[in-house]
Amino acid sequence: MEHIVIVGAGHAGTQLAESLRHNDFTAAITLVNAEAGLPYQRPPLSKDHLAQAAPPEPLPLKTHQFLTDHDITLIEATSVLDIDRTAGTVHLSNGENLRYSELVLATGARNRLLAVPGTNLSGIHYLRTADDASRLHDALATARTVAVVGAGFIGLEFAAAARARGLGVTVIEHHSRPMARAVSADMSQVVADTHAADGIRLVLGESITAFDGDGTQVSAVLGQNSRRYPADLVVVGIGVEPATEVATTAGLATEYGGILVDAFLRTNDEHIWAIGDCAEFPCPHAGTPTRRESVQNAVDHARTLARTLTGSPTEYSSLPWFWSNQGRIKLQIAGIGNADDLCIPHGDPHSGRFSVYRFRQDKLTCVESLNNPAVHIAARKALAKGTTPTPAEVTADGFDLKHFVAREPTSC
Repeated sequence: MEHIVIVGAGHAGTQLAESLRHNDFTAAITLVNAEAGLPYQRPPLSKDHLAQAAPPEPLPLKTHQFLTDHDITLIEATSVLDIDRTAGTVHLSNGENLRYSELVLATGARNRLLAVPGTNLSGIHYLRTADDASRLHDALATARTVAVVGAGFIGLEFAAAARARGLGVTVIEHHSRPMARAVSADMSQVVADTHAADGIRLVLGESITAFDGDGTQVSAVLGQNSRRYPADLVVVGIGVEPATEVATTAGLATEYGGILVDAFLRTNDEHIWAIGDCAEFPCPHAGTPTRRESVQNAVDHARTLARTLTGSPTEYSSLPWFWSNQGRIKLQIAGIGNADDLCIPHGDPHSGRFSVYRFRQDKLTCVESLNNPAVHIAARKALAKGTTPTPAEVTADGFDLKHFVAREPTSC
C-alpha cells in the first residue's frame, strides 16, 4: 500500500504534503511534526514577532481544516527514533511504527551552540522555534541592555527588533564584517553603517570567551583580553547545523554535513528522500554540492520532489534567492556569490537603495539589493533566463537592470 511519510513539518515538509495532493496523489500522507501544534511560518519569529509589544500567535502554514480537507495526517509533538530500511518502517517517539512506501526527511536544522563558560546562566537565548520566540519576547519586556552574539541574518534581525523597542543593543561578531559568509564586503559595509546610524553598536573581529553573571543571571559577555560587554539579555545566533542524526544512524550518506541527495533529491536509498535545510544537493548555480537555508529552497525542493513522486521525475534546478528584513533594511539576494567574485556596487547607499552585482569570470551570478525589490525581481528573471549584463554594461552610465531585462527577448 502506498504511504508517503514526511518527517518534519516546516516549510519543506508541509509544502510537500500540499504539492502531492495538488499533483493528484491520492494515497496516504503522514506528516510527523516534532513540535506541538500546527506547522507555522518561521521567518516572522526574528522580525515582526519580537518588535511588537503584544506578539501575535505564530502564523500557521496550514489550518486543521486544510489538513482534514486534503486527507493529510498530522502527528504532533513526535520525533522519529530510527528507520528500519529493510522493513520500510519508522519508529516514532510515541511508540508507533509507521510503514512507508516512500520516506521523506525534512528534518531541518538546529542552532549551533556556543561552548564557553557561563552558558547555564539565565538570560541567554537562542532563536529557532515559536517557543524560543515567545520566551525571548517575554524577556525583552524587562531587559535593559541586549547583547547579540553573531552578526548573521538572525542576529541582525533580532538586533533591529530589540533596538526598535528602545533597548541598547551591542552586536558582537567573530568576523571582520557582518554577514561575511553571505554577502559582499560592499553590502556588509552599507548594512553596518545603517545599523550604526540607528544606534546599534557593532563590535567586529571579537571572540567570545565566557558569559559572566552572579551565578544565576547573566550580566555581561566577555571577549578577548577580558573585554566586557554588559548585558542582561543575550541572544546567540552563530548559525545552524543540519539535523541528520536519524539519517546517519540509518546508514544514509551525510559526507558533506547534510543528508546527501542526487539531483532528484533521492538519498542513497531509492525509497528515502531529503529536502530543505537538512539536504546537501547538487546545485547547478553553485557548481558543487550545497546546503541552502531558506524558505525558497525548502518550498522549491518540495514542489520538485512532489512532481517526481507523482510520476514526473524532475531534477532540482531552481535559482536560489533570499531576503532578510532588519529594521529599515530590506536585503534581498538572487543567485549565489563566491568569495573571489568581482563585485560592482551600483547606486548610492545614502539614497536608501543600493545593489551589488557579483561576477564570476565575467558572468553575473548574484545580485544583492538593499531596499530595491524591483531590482531583485529583475535579477531573478535575468539569472533564471541566463541572459545577464556584462561588467561593462553594469558600470555604464544610466544602467538599469529592470530596463535590461525588459528589452531582452523572451524565449519561446
